[in-house]
Amino acid sequence: MLKRRLIAILLAAAAPVAALAPVTNAVAAEQTESERLNAFFERVYQENIKRSPVAQSYLGIKTDYDKWDDESDANAIKEFEIAQKDLAEIRTFDTSKLDADAILSYRIFKSMMARRTAAFQYRRYGYVFDQMNGEQSSIPAFLINIHRVTSKSDAEAYVKRLQGVAALMDQHITEAREREKLGILPPKWVYPYIVSDAKNLLTGAPFDSSGKDSTLLEDFKAKVAKLDLPQTDKDKLVADASAALLASVKPAYEKVIALMTEQEARATNDDGAWKFPDGQAFYNERLKFHTTTDLTAKQIHDLGLSEVARIHGEMRKIMQQVGFKGSLQDFFAYMRDDPRFYYPNTDEGRKDYLAEANRLIGTVKAKLPDFFGTLPNAPLEVKQVEAFREKSAGKAFYQRPAPDGSRPGVYYVNLYNMRDMSKAELEALAYHEGLPGHHLQLAIATELKDVPKFRKFGGFTAYSEGWGLYTEELGKDMGFYQDPYSDFGRLQMELWRACRLVVDSGLHDKRWTREQAIQYLKDNTPNPEGDIVKAIERYIVYPGQATAYLVGKLEIMKLRSEARARLGDKFDIRAFHDAILKSGAVPLDILRENVTTATGGKV
Repeated sequence: MLKRRLIAILLAAAAPVAALAPVTNAVAAEQTESERLNAFFERVYQENIKRSPVAQSYLGIKTDYDKWDDESDANAIKEFEIAQKDLAEIRTFDTSKLDADAILSYRIFKSMMARRTAAFQYRRYGYVFDQMNGEQSSIPAFLINIHRVTSKSDAEAYVKRLQGVAALMDQHITEAREREKLGILPPKWVYPYIVSDAKNLLTGAPFDSSGKDSTLLEDFKAKVAKLDLPQTDKDKLVADASAALLASVKPAYEKVIALMTEQEARATNDDGAWKFPDGQAFYNERLKFHTTTDLTAKQIHDLGLSEVARIHGEMRKIMQQVGFKGSLQDFFAYMRDDPRFYYPNTDEGRKDYLAEANRLIGTVKAKLPDFFGTLPNAPLEVKQVEAFREKSAGKAFYQRPAPDGSRPGVYYVNLYNMRDMSKAELEALAYHEGLPGHHLQLAIATELKDVPKFRKFGGFTAYSEGWGLYTEELGKDMGFYQDPYSDFGRLQMELWRACRLVVDSGLHDKRWTREQAIQYLKDNTPNPEGDIVKAIERYIVYPGQATAYLVGKLEIMKLRSEARARLGDKFDIRAFHDAILKSGAVPLDILRENVTTATGGKV
């Protein structure tokens, strides 16, 4: 992912970028304190978006459509200084004069800024290039999935961005070298993934004479072909894109390959964040950042062990239900190895997987009104991860819709190796990433009315991923998982998240090796080895992030149990879900207050 754009995106929303009219003293005098605060949020929003061409594109805004963000560390420092001024300014508001919703916005904003402030000292601890969202794959993914072409000027902007890849990649390469000086170097096994991604992008025309178009040229041609332009104009655009690919993209990616080859020789096999300077403090910050709690690494580890034991017990009940004879490990091997639980590793098998995912989401959609008082308008698509990045990309992920309706929400599934995509997990995975999971939550947030725009796109991992995991179990309440093997798949995915607490803290706090973490998952889950290896490699490059799923889900389940006990027969699942979803993303302490108050409790 283009990492430094994330803060701008989190503070962004649907409105077009426009200069705000200056507020006169007379108008300011007439405003309430809440109105003044909301005007402040709007100004901060506008200023953030104006500084980020990438964020604008994500929002469907075509201002600065031919530009990239400034990814230098100097700009990161500048952005932080601006944020600190914003934080100082918000403290000047009189909270005693704010209405309830303005108080909520005030608290969320301060919480976001506090997390950003705590993270800033570790801004260089992330890997510029890695197998998950490294810049070698983020740049083409952005052009393919985000840069829409509906006019000649859009196509020309695409070409300009291709021409700008060389300078953009130079910034990333400079930053990667600087981070190495600080001792921030990916483990040795990461490098072949990055080199593979880079070489994949340089395969095909205009880079070679293989007879096929390269990934970006294929994308550009397909977009230009749909334009209502004379063929001569289309040919000129394609020729310009080809020239930019050769003059800018090719040398940029060759530099990446050279740097990765060079750094690989110096890299070690140490995997955890503990290897960094002040690594323990960094990991503690990551846990707090993602879970929005004060849970320690030890508490996270112990909670994971406890949950693994509980879920194993639930799994044994399904073993008895289907009449399986043998141990839980034997059942794991059966679920992992029997061909009945996988589609063929063929184009036809991939087509069947996508068709079943679409069918399940359609079935869920029909039942949503029984469980949700608020529903999104944005459509949802299920797509296969593109070939150029499928070898290194994660198992599944979601991309939220454009606020202006120009782009749907997309549930991506990685079908590179069908033996990593169990049929048993297919149902729960579709609920988590699609409906009623990430798509419902994020589309509702995008479409919220009368809230500051930063709240529509604010990000708290424990909230969003906790919701995704919660909806996997909610599917059971909705009457799904009729096949006991699919219900086992649901437990399998919950077990996966429980094991994450164990292996993430094991890797980054207890100094486990990659191999130790892989073995733990082999011993305690039914997942195939390829799935296990890819997961552990993800946790290594994203310290703490994977712990937020189960922490968030357990809090939502606890809140629901408390509300049901408090309200008895008056408990309304739709009202409960509204209490969670209609404020946008919030840290878990504020979520507890929101839900408790909405369901008749006292904070």
